[in-house]
Amino acid sequence: MTGQTLDRGSRTALLVVDVQNDFADPAGSLAVPGGTAVLPRINAAIAAAGAAGGFVVYTQDWHPAHTPHFAADGGIWPVHCVQGSWGAEFHPDLSVVGPTVRKGANGEDGYSGFTMRDPATGATVATELDGLLRGRAVRRLTVCGLATDYCVKATALDAVRLGYETEVLLDAIAAVDLAPGDGRRALDEMAAAGVRLRSAAPA
Repeated sequence: MTGQTLDRGSRTALLVVDVQNDFADPAGSLAVPGGTAVLPRINAAIAAAGAAGGFVVYTQDWHPAHTPHFAADGGIWPVHCVQGSWGAEFHPDLSVVGPTVRKGANGEDGYSGFTMRDPATGATVATELDGLLRGRAVRRLTVCGLATDYCVKATALDAVRLGYETEVLLDAIAAVDLAPGDGRRALDEMAAAGVRLRSAAPA
């Protein structure tokens, strides 16, 4: 439902997904095309959320040096966002004004901010994000960050599944597009699940 906007206020949270050097910086090991370009829009959304009294929370990939998530250990991705490394740090231009939920710290696949999956067994475990939001009586969630076709999509779909009114800011996200059109297909999947899609506030 493109163009509709969730009500602002203390029961709305802005979730900033994985705006880390390995994704957002062109020198990152898994750089997302356009990742740096959307930073001003993300920061504008953060400022707007703060001005409206909303809660801002961040997710951060936080992988060990070896994990089945990485191609070197049997997975599909290059080594990225290793705990304590430059690549795992938030991009220096990102405005950070709230708490961080780290994911993948024990070698899990950490696509969604809400859940992690053991790549060997397929078992799913929750992060602390849902509890953090419910502890603040959050009902509405606005999602931005990286990348559209992986962590943004997984997070938004989980948010809808968990009962949050959810929207994604179209010009505050960027796609990997590992296969051409992945980003567009991710938007279609989110919209079909009930995620609202809208433009971010002007940067």
